[in-house]
Order: sequence, then C-alpha cells, then structure tokens
Amino acid sequence: MASEMASEPALVPLTARSNGPLAGRARVPGDKSISIRALILGALTVGETKVAGLLESEDVLNTAKALQALGARVKRTGDRAWSIHGVGVGGFAEPAGTLDFGNSGTGCRLTLGAVAGCPITATFDGDASLRSRPMRRVLDPLERIGARAVISREGRLPLTLKGAHDPVPIVFELPVPSAQLKSATLLAGLSAPGETVVIESEATRDHTEKMLTHFGAQVRVEATAQGGRRITLTGQPELVPQPIIVPADPSSAAFPLVAALVVPGSEVILEGVMMNPLRTGLLTTLFEMGASIERLDVRKEGGEEVADLRVRAGGLRGADVPAARAPSMIDEYPILAAAAAYAEGTTRMRGLKELRVKESDRMAATADLLRVNGVAVEIEGDDLIVHGKGRPSGGGKVTTHMDHRIAMSAIVLGLGSERPVQIDDGTFIATSFPGFVTLMRGLGADLS
Repeated sequence: MASEMASEPALVPLTARSNGPLAGRARVPGDKSISIRALILGALTVGETKVAGLLESEDVLNTAKALQALGARVKRTGDRAWSIHGVGVGGFAEPAGTLDFGNSGTGCRLTLGAVAGCPITATFDGDASLRSRPMRRVLDPLERIGARAVISREGRLPLTLKGAHDPVPIVFELPVPSAQLKSATLLAGLSAPGETVVIESEATRDHTEKMLTHFGAQVRVEATAQGGRRITLTGQPELVPQPIIVPADPSSAAFPLVAALVVPGSEVILEGVMMNPLRTGLLTTLFEMGASIERLDVRKEGGEEVADLRVRAGGLRGADVPAARAPSMIDEYPILAAAAAYAEGTTRMRGLKELRVKESDRMAATADLLRVNGVAVEIEGDDLIVHGKGRPSGGGKVTTHMDHRIAMSAIVLGLGSERPVQIDDGTFIATSFPGFVTLMRGLGADLS
C-alpha cells in the first residue's frame, strides 16, 4: 500500500464559464452522512440490511471496503442498492491488512468508534489529505471507554487501534460541537454495559441518534438548560436490520442550488433533498440573503424529512451569519462564500474554527479562491468576511488543496463571473459528488 500512497495521480484541471441560464430538474447523489452510517450500523446488526439510494462515492466505497475487511458482508445488488450482512455489536473480526479510508474523515472516525468496542486490533490510514487531519480528539473518549491507540505521529494517521476487551460506559462532554466525535463515542458505547452519555453544548447533526433508534437501540435525547443536548445510549443492544432509503444530500445540493441563484435567468428543481433542521443552515442563510427557494412536496423518506426545491435566480444581499449556525452548515461555508461574492454588501460568517481542520484549511482556501477571482475578502479571528459587489470578475486559477468542496465552489463561482474560473484539479470531486460535472452540464453549465 505504501507504493500506492506514494504515487501521485495526474491533475485534472477544469474550467467554468458563463453560458446563459441554468434550467431543468436534477437529483443530487444520496447523502454521504446517511450512507456511511447506514453501512456501519448495518454491519453492527445481526442479519441483512438493505439500503436504497446509497451514495456510491469514493468516501462511501472506501468505508464499505473497510467493513468487509472487518468481517461484514457488504455487496452492491443494483444501481445504488446495497446489502449488508452484519456481525452484531462487538462482532468485528481482526482485519488482515490496513483499513484505507482514502479521503473520508467521516468513515474513518465513525469506524474508529465502532472498532473501539471490539477486542481486536486494526490499523487505520488514508490519503495525504486525511493523513494531515487531526484524530487525537476522537481518540480521547475511545481510550476512556477502554481502547488504546498507537500512532506514528501525534494525533494523525496512520494509527493502530487496540479495541477494548472490557469496554466501560462513560459520560463525555464534547469539547467542540462535532457530529463525528459524538457519533464515534456513541458507536463505541454500543459495546459497553450500562449507559453511555454524550453531552453537547449545541446541537449537531443527529443522524446517528436517529439511525440507532431506527435499528432498535434505546437512545434518549434531552435538552439541557444551556441550550445543548444530552444523549443517553443503552449499551449492548441487539440491533435489528431495517431498510434504509438514503435522501439526496443537502451539502451536495448546495452547489447546483447556489449556481441557479447566481446565474441570471436560471430556474432549477432539485428533487428529494433532505430537510433535517440540523442540516438546513445554508437554506436559512440564503433566505436571509433574499434567495428565491420554494419547498415542494414535503415528505418523509427513510426517517428523514425531504422536499423538492425550486430555485430561481435573483439578487442577493449581504448577511451576518451567527456562529451558532455553524454546526448545521459546516460543510457549506465555501459555497456560501461563493454566493456572498454575488451579493450586494458584506457577508460575515462567524465562528468557523472547525473549517481549519477539514480536508484543507478551508477558511484560508475559501478566502484564496475568492481573492484570485477579484472578490474582496478578509479573515478576522474565526470569522470570514466577504465584500460582495454583484457579479465577481473571475479570471483566476484556484488551488483546490485536494478539497472537493473548494473545487466545486470555485466551479460555481465561475458559472456567472465575468471571466472563466479554472481549478487546478477536479479529481477529488468524486470523493463526495460522483457525476457532478455531468449533472451541472445537464442543467446547462459550460464546464471544460
């Protein structure tokens, strides 16, 4: 595997240019958060779990391969249809080789949690981007539960995790709002007797809690006096297989959605987008900026509320985005920054500390992508400030830092700017949004 890690794939530049209005209907791929959790929790049931609409991206497929190496039977049965035969809580087998998660921070951190409660040893690794991202924070609660980590560099991949032989339940207060950290702790707590408690100061994505309940675990969620939540999981359940329908990913929908808002004359309908209130911070913000977005045919799919979204182009205005909204839109700040470049006035996005430890330093990378395209932007502490003046000039070449969201945000910026925008490499877009270029071209985008 070392030789694979050392080889450098060829860069694939991509250029976006203005080409008239966008129009049509599209369904973006299934939600990555739901897809990864469906695979992991399906692997922890006893029996067969069937998943429809799975996101077949590199991140998700790498997670599926890791679960296969841990003893679960995971196979594709049709277009975005998958079957998982689980091994039960605590039933993972010791893998013969290294678990390679590629670029998937979610898959890696959640699987760390699931493995922590099993009496096995497993080595976790990923690509250069994932190797640069911190893991120490997620290891702290896992070690309290009884696992032990051996790492080659402080807090980074590759690392070897020795799972707990006698896991113990803990009460863990999240040091920062993080759905991945919360989820890893709960997944480790599945193997412990008694109650594992996670306390968060502000609500983060609750897909893990909902899906655990869907599979038969006892999960109690209570509001705290400080405005956060206390999540209590009863350990050692026998999880029962349940069908999962994966809704369209709101984080992926954000890219064609913002493109339709900023390219004059556009009208686009995005089908079946998840409307979980802990994932709709971007919609809330765009509404405040004056965006024309309608929710059509609101319904339930796979335990989550979904809707079709009709998006029409129109003028946007600057907004002040509170730090408390960050957990509900942490992945959407780069594309929000692109929208802010088209707005009239200043948009201030507050409290973006977590962006510094994503696939890249996303705050710096977002600021850079705007600057090279003629947009005035500044960083003050953990705030990103964009000074919009309507239509950006464009004309820049954006360094993506192997970050799929930076790449797609730059592409969207270029679809309405005065001059084309180029990215240095579009390869990593497939980690979260396979078919992005094809979908955008289908709506009328000029990408070459």
